[in-house]
Amino acid sequence: MGKQMSNADSGNIPPVRVLFGPSVRKTIPEEVRRLGAARALVLATPHQSDAALEIAEHLGALAAGVFCKAEMHTPVHVTKAAMAHVAETQADCIVAIGGGSTTGLGKAIAYRCDLPQIVIPTTYAGSEATPILGQTEDGIKTTLSDPSVLPEVILYDPELVATLPVSMTVTSALNAMAHAAEALYAMNRTTQTTAMAIDGLRAFVEGLPKVIANPTDIAAREATQRGAWACGTVLGQVGMSLHHKLCHTLGGSFDLPHAETHAIVLPHAIAYNARSASKELAPICDLLGGDNAGLALHAFAQQMNAPLALQDLGLEEIDLDRAADLATTKPYPNPHPVTRADIRTLLQAAWVGDTPIF
Repeated sequence: MGKQMSNADSGNIPPVRVLFGPSVRKTIPEEVRRLGAARALVLATPHQSDAALEIAEHLGALAAGVFCKAEMHTPVHVTKAAMAHVAETQADCIVAIGGGSTTGLGKAIAYRCDLPQIVIPTTYAGSEATPILGQTEDGIKTTLSDPSVLPEVILYDPELVATLPVSMTVTSALNAMAHAAEALYAMNRTTQTTAMAIDGLRAFVEGLPKVIANPTDIAAREATQRGAWACGTVLGQVGMSLHHKLCHTLGGSFDLPHAETHAIVLPHAIAYNARSASKELAPICDLLGGDNAGLALHAFAQQMNAPLALQDLGLEEIDLDRAADLATTKPYPNPHPVTRADIRTLLQAAWVGDTPIF
């Protein structure tokens, strides 16, 4: 039932059991038992409650309950409600089906009580492959990295992304590609992480047009899932920079949708950093053409009919000053110097939907 992969060679990161293949979600009872568990709590967003109920049906007597209140950006108040449900059901493992919102909730629970996690992704978010947890409280999103939040098992079932709308497919894919793009110039990058990042980018550059042409192409969907795994895994191994800082600011403080925000900001952030990291970003030009990685990603996003303007997500122009302030309050590693004026200029271009200007 699909090929198993692992990130066991990734330094201090615990090994993860990773399975790919059509209908692999139906092996969920076996995976729960493999973990030594017997009471699985299934997590989802309200929108994906039917998918959660299907997984609970596959689990049968191993299902302890269903909690379908996951939200974007992992609000702490939702996690507290979920923790109460964990206690009430006496769950001994978590099964998260969905995208980054549901995966984030599972991680937040694991961080608090160390329950083992099985993730069944329905997008290309990639967070299932990382030991990173982002949480939002009082309008501020903070990020931590801890081995306890890395899921023990990931089941990539291409049948579950075959019905993902094309628009969501595109933004989710660009979200994943952002992890790999920033990994290329990460300060702690290695030969291995760079190779994995390029593999992930190539999987999307080659696979995404095929998925758009035929969204139910299971082979193309599985290829893009392998890209998501590679991009997500490399995200968990190296530090991120400007792009992720901007997206966390916009998502956590202005409640913008996660994948769409990543898709819009990516070309601008990469163009910004290409001024100091053109050599490191060259693999993007090798895959997409051109001589500026940011402009190449912008052209690719246009070809994929991705969203291009932050104003279309509901961000007000008056919010750009505060966003620039928040994104430059604390210093962080970045290949090109970060100034408040430059970030404000970048955000303006991304808000309007202009071609990257750096």
